[in-house]
Amino acid sequence: MDHDRAPGRLEVVGGPMFAGKSTELVRRVDRARIAGREVLVVGHALDVRSGPARIATHTGIAVESVPVDTPTAVEAHVRPTTDLVAIDEAQFFGPGLVDVVTRLADGGTDVVVAGLTVTFDGRPFEPLPSLMALAESVTRLTAVCTVCGRDAAFHVRLADALTPVGGDPLRAAPGHVGGAESYAARCRAHRKVWSTG
Repeated sequence: MDHDRAPGRLEVVGGPMFAGKSTELVRRVDRARIAGREVLVVGHALDVRSGPARIATHTGIAVESVPVDTPTAVEAHVRPTTDLVAIDEAQFFGPGLVDVVTRLADGGTDVVVAGLTVTFDGRPFEPLPSLMALAESVTRLTAVCTVCGRDAAFHVRLADALTPVGGDPLRAAPGHVGGAESYAARCRAHRKVWSTG
């Protein structure tokens, strides 16, 4: 820990797909830059939906980012003058991200992490639950259910996008990176309603 700097803060923005998590992350990055803070924006190398080295919202707003594939690679890009580290799609980094962001915040860097709180089959998606437990601030967003229009805390894979394991769509292979062509937001009442798109 840098004893010349006060500890930073950890903020988490979580929710299902289509909840506006990346939009909120980009908003916070913009505000920090307007305030003259040095910001490092990090995305996972797996997520190339918007092209390499870019974080983009579903509405088309984008910022440049540093693509990395491991939690420790995030730390390698942080400079002593970095005020804020913004990490998108935190779920791709796995549980090792918890220790990394804890070290950064303890060392005086503010960290904002955005990611999925649940998997497509409605289970907690680490490391978000652990990060939320350790954060000074948590913003929990919901999407809009594509069946009924209510608040959606979940998302499902669309039937056309499934790669079933043993013929069971609820056991589709993990690790699929996609957007509206592959997933849809659902409320609790409709999270088990499968669609062909």
